[in-house]
Amino acid sequence: MAENPKLKILREKAMKLPLTPGVYIMKNKDKKIIYIGKAKKLKNRVSQYFGSQNAHSTKVRKMVENVDDFDYILTDSEFEALVLECSLIKQNMPKYNILLKDDKGYSYIKVTSNPWGKISACFRKDDPEAFYLGPYTGNFSVTNSVEEACEIFRLPSCNKVFPRDSGKGRPCLNYFISKCSAPCAGKISREDYEENLRQAVEFLKGGSAETLKNLREEMEETAENLEFEKAAKIRDRIKSIERIGSRQKVVVDGSINEDVFAIAQSEEKACLAVLSFREGLLVSTEHFIIDKSENLPDTRQELITSFYSMERQIPPLVVVDGEVTDSELVSQWLSEKRGKKAQIFRPQRGEKAKVSEMCLNNAAQKLGEYLGRKGSETAALDELAKLLGLSKTPEYIESYDISHTAGSDNVAGMVVFKIGRPYKSAYRKFSIKGFDGQDDYGSMREVISRRMNRYEEEKESGEGFGKLPDLILLDGGQGQVNAVKPVIEAFGYDVPVFGMVKDSKHRTRAIADGGEEIAINSSRKAFTLVSSIQEEVHRFAITYHKKKHSKSNIGLTLTKIEGIGEKKAAMLLKEMKTLTRIKNSTVEELSNIKGISEKDARNIVAYFKTEK
Repeated sequence: MAENPKLKILREKAMKLPLTPGVYIMKNKDKKIIYIGKAKKLKNRVSQYFGSQNAHSTKVRKMVENVDDFDYILTDSEFEALVLECSLIKQNMPKYNILLKDDKGYSYIKVTSNPWGKISACFRKDDPEAFYLGPYTGNFSVTNSVEEACEIFRLPSCNKVFPRDSGKGRPCLNYFISKCSAPCAGKISREDYEENLRQAVEFLKGGSAETLKNLREEMEETAENLEFEKAAKIRDRIKSIERIGSRQKVVVDGSINEDVFAIAQSEEKACLAVLSFREGLLVSTEHFIIDKSENLPDTRQELITSFYSMERQIPPLVVVDGEVTDSELVSQWLSEKRGKKAQIFRPQRGEKAKVSEMCLNNAAQKLGEYLGRKGSETAALDELAKLLGLSKTPEYIESYDISHTAGSDNVAGMVVFKIGRPYKSAYRKFSIKGFDGQDDYGSMREVISRRMNRYEEEKESGEGFGKLPDLILLDGGQGQVNAVKPVIEAFGYDVPVFGMVKDSKHRTRAIADGGEEIAINSSRKAFTLVSSIQEEVHRFAITYHKKKHSKSNIGLTLTKIEGIGEKKAAMLLKEMKTLTRIKNSTVEELSNIKGISEKDARNIVAYFKTEK
């Protein structure tokens, strides 16, 4: 790993910092923020980064290698520094901070505001007239809660709209099994329905324990007032809540609201597991795979602040499986965000210690599953590296294929396999621009040349085209390899290039290295991987070609119309998308398109009218 040539300058700058709390912001040559941290004493903390690199972990050394400059913001206290750090990390998502990716999205409980309101689960707030509860993580628990509330308070779960559909039919089965009050058949008054809806919302807001307490008080009050029929209805509702509650397994004390964090580690990776309990019930489980930690207390702190920066509900108790750096400070931050006291707690014995152990077991299980999948993929990559004589395992593979129709509409597709799996966000398409006609070798040279030029432009980013592959696989034989190797060598890089040779049935047969073919059938794992790559790059390239060829044919059709050249044909296609839509458009619709005159529009309509 190359040492940062600016280390001395950066250390001198760090030594001038004050011994006060603050936030430091590391930037690379492009002035992009790559790391944000806080410190009780800025001078001491920041200067450590630019001293001896032997004391740092691999991740920190890699970060320091990319630092070109740093900024800092002074704060009045270490707590203010923590608040500012969390805010800046959330805004900038720096590459070297621990960033938990929350890809599940959030769920909401929607309550419509019309007189006969309804409750449902949804993923976004798209009705300004409705009332929403949330956001919540985990759609499953939200859907379950809505179903329970509707069943307990006998609210309709159908698609009927009231009062529009009131009194227009017979009640469904749910009415006869006491799961719906049948407003569709006029079986409930509007006042009673709205009271049921209000209680259902309170149930969803406060949970079953709070609702049961309120209902029991109400039942006693109505009984004292000799309203026995109403008291009996409330009694039945209490029984419904208790019956539904008994279906769930109570794992901890029924009054407990807490999140439990635990980390399991291997030699390379770690897994954070989070178990969320509400009223003693396990309502959600989450896990996140991260790089191995060399300082678990610091990592726990980063994980907790990152987790709750994602707009999650903060419980009064956060249980952890080990020490947390500045735990009192983080507890204060959680309390500020929650609006009530929140505490970090590390149990030593008892029920909470057992739950913490259960969370750790979950983390270990998820990590084992992840490493198991990775293990089989790494085995295939290791086998491929050995077969091809590579110096290291090709974890980042790019593959290219050319597609055309008799030399027209030449295109290329590039797919990426990262650690043995398709990495679709890195896929790219190329339209061949250097020549017309059929020349697969020339096309491949152009594509690789353009790709390497993009690397020169973006290599500071280390992402996308700014990252060199460990291996390039071309769909083709020795000719393609020999065409491409000189291009890469001219840029001064040493990237292994091989071709994927097919048999008469278009299946992978061997690998070409530019001089001879390497048999691959006997290496089962490597053969399966290369076959998958070849099929995927062929699919991707031919799909792009078909799309372009289709547009090309439409363009040719349009240029047959008087006054319509390639430029106007492109405008029409961009605006109208399909030939069918163009055919069915009026003169007025067509003449509203930029660049298309009324005369052009009349010619288009007349052309397709004659064609019909």
